[in-house]
Amino acid sequence: MEEGKEQGNYRDEIFSKSVRAGKRTYFFDVKSTKGKDLYLTITESKKRFNDDGKFFFEKHKLFLYKEDFDKFEEGFREALEAISKLKESGEYPDLKSENFNEKSEESKPEKNGEGYTDVSFDDL
Repeated sequence: MEEGKEQGNYRDEIFSKSVRAGKRTYFFDVKSTKGKDLYLTITESKKRFNDDGKFFFEKHKLFLYKEDFDKFEEGFREALEAISKLKESGEYPDLKSENFNEKSEESKPEKNGEGYTDVSFDDL
Protein backbone atom coordinates (compact mmCIF):
# COMPACT_ATOMS: atom_id res chain seq x y z
CA MET A 1 0.00 0.00 0.00
CA GLU A 2 1.27 3.51 -0.75
CA GLU A 3 2.71 5.50 2.12
CA GLY A 4 0.06 8.26 1.89
CA LYS A 5 -2.76 5.72 2.12
CA GLU A 6 -1.26 4.09 5.21
CA GLN A 7 -0.97 7.41 7.00
CA GLY A 8 -4.54 8.45 6.20
CA ASN A 9 -3.39 11.32 3.97
CA TYR A 10 -4.70 9.76 0.77
CA ARG A 11 -6.67 12.03 -1.52
CA ASP A 12 -8.76 10.55 -4.31
CA GLU A 13 -7.45 11.45 -7.74
CA ILE A 14 -10.40 12.16 -10.03
CA PHE A 15 -8.67 13.34 -13.21
CA SER A 16 -5.08 13.77 -14.34
CA LYS A 17 -3.66 15.32 -17.49
CA SER A 18 -0.07 16.09 -18.41
CA VAL A 19 0.90 18.61 -21.07
CA ARG A 20 4.43 18.67 -22.45
CA ALA A 21 5.47 22.17 -23.51
CA GLY A 22 9.10 22.44 -24.57
CA LYS A 23 11.39 21.96 -21.60
CA ARG A 24 8.48 21.98 -19.17
CA THR A 25 5.69 19.59 -18.36
CA TYR A 26 2.48 20.78 -16.75
CA PHE A 27 0.31 18.44 -14.71
CA PHE A 28 -3.36 19.19 -14.09
CA ASP A 29 -4.71 16.98 -11.32
CA VAL A 30 -8.26 17.11 -9.98
CA LYS A 31 -8.48 15.52 -6.54
CA SER A 32 -11.05 15.03 -3.85
CA THR A 33 -10.67 15.59 -0.13
CA LYS A 34 -12.05 13.16 2.46
CA GLY A 35 -15.12 15.43 2.60
CA LYS A 36 -15.59 14.99 -1.18
CA ASP A 37 -14.61 18.60 -1.99
CA LEU A 38 -12.80 18.97 -5.31
CA TYR A 39 -9.58 20.88 -5.81
CA LEU A 40 -7.11 21.29 -8.65
CA THR A 41 -3.34 21.15 -8.51
CA ILE A 42 -1.30 22.59 -11.35
CA THR A 43 2.32 21.48 -11.30
CA GLU A 44 5.12 22.79 -13.47
CA SER A 45 8.04 20.39 -13.77
CA LYS A 46 11.42 21.27 -15.31
CA LYS A 47 14.40 18.99 -15.73
CA ARG A 48 17.53 20.49 -14.10
CA PHE A 49 21.09 19.29 -13.69
CA ASN A 50 23.31 19.28 -10.61
CA ASP A 51 26.95 20.36 -10.80
CA ASP A 52 27.90 16.69 -11.05
CA GLY A 53 25.72 16.25 -14.15
CA LYS A 54 22.95 14.27 -12.49
CA PHE A 55 19.45 15.45 -13.28
CA PHE A 56 16.52 16.19 -11.02
CA PHE A 57 13.08 17.68 -11.55
CA GLU A 58 12.32 21.11 -10.16
CA LYS A 59 8.61 21.36 -9.40
CA HIS A 60 6.32 24.24 -8.59
CA LYS A 61 2.80 23.48 -7.49
CA LEU A 62 -0.33 25.61 -7.30
CA PHE A 63 -3.39 24.47 -5.35
CA LEU A 64 -6.70 25.81 -6.58
CA TYR A 65 -9.72 25.22 -4.39
CA LYS A 66 -13.33 24.92 -5.58
CA GLU A 67 -14.40 28.26 -4.17
CA ASP A 68 -11.76 29.94 -6.35
CA PHE A 69 -12.40 28.13 -9.66
CA ASP A 70 -14.61 30.84 -11.20
CA LYS A 71 -12.39 33.77 -10.17
CA PHE A 72 -9.26 31.95 -11.36
CA GLU A 73 -10.85 31.15 -14.72
CA GLU A 74 -12.04 34.74 -15.10
CA GLY A 75 -8.58 36.12 -14.36
CA PHE A 76 -6.91 33.62 -16.66
CA ARG A 77 -9.27 34.44 -19.54
CA GLU A 78 -8.75 38.20 -19.01
CA ALA A 79 -4.98 37.73 -19.12
CA LEU A 80 -5.22 35.75 -22.37
CA GLU A 81 -7.50 38.43 -23.86
CA ALA A 82 -4.99 41.14 -22.86
CA ILE A 83 -2.20 39.20 -24.59
CA SER A 84 -4.38 38.87 -27.69
CA LYS A 85 -5.10 42.63 -27.74
CA LEU A 86 -1.42 43.47 -27.26
CA LYS A 87 -0.57 41.14 -30.11
CA GLU A 88 -3.05 42.89 -32.40
CA SER A 89 -1.97 46.40 -31.34
CA GLY A 90 1.61 45.86 -32.48
CA GLU A 91 2.84 47.44 -29.24
CA TYR A 92 4.90 44.34 -28.53
CA PRO A 93 6.68 43.33 -31.74
CA ASP A 94 7.45 39.80 -30.54
CA LEU A 95 3.73 39.13 -30.13
CA LYS A 96 2.93 40.57 -33.56
CA SER A 97 5.54 38.52 -35.39
CA GLU A 98 4.52 35.60 -37.52
CA ASN A 99 6.66 33.39 -35.31
CA PHE A 100 4.58 34.08 -32.20
CA ASN A 101 2.03 31.39 -33.01
CA GLU A 102 4.53 28.98 -34.54
CA LYS A 103 6.00 26.36 -32.29
CA SER A 104 9.71 26.76 -31.71
CA GLU A 105 11.96 23.75 -32.00
CA GLU A 106 12.07 23.49 -28.21
CA SER A 107 8.28 23.50 -27.81
CA LYS A 108 7.48 20.97 -30.53
CA PRO A 109 6.23 17.61 -29.33
CA GLU A 110 8.79 14.86 -29.07
CA LYS A 111 8.91 12.12 -31.66
CA ASN A 112 7.23 9.68 -29.27
CA GLY A 113 3.81 10.86 -30.41
CA GLU A 114 3.00 13.17 -27.51
CA GLY A 115 1.08 16.19 -28.66
CA TYR A 116 -0.54 19.26 -27.24
CA THR A 117 -3.90 19.18 -25.59
CA ASP A 118 -6.22 22.07 -24.87
CA VAL A 119 -7.39 21.91 -21.28
CA SER A 120 -10.62 23.69 -20.43
CA PHE A 121 -11.98 24.32 -16.99
CA ASP A 122 -15.25 22.91 -18.27
CA ASP A 123 -13.44 19.57 -18.72
CA LEU A 124 -12.50 19.52 -15.06
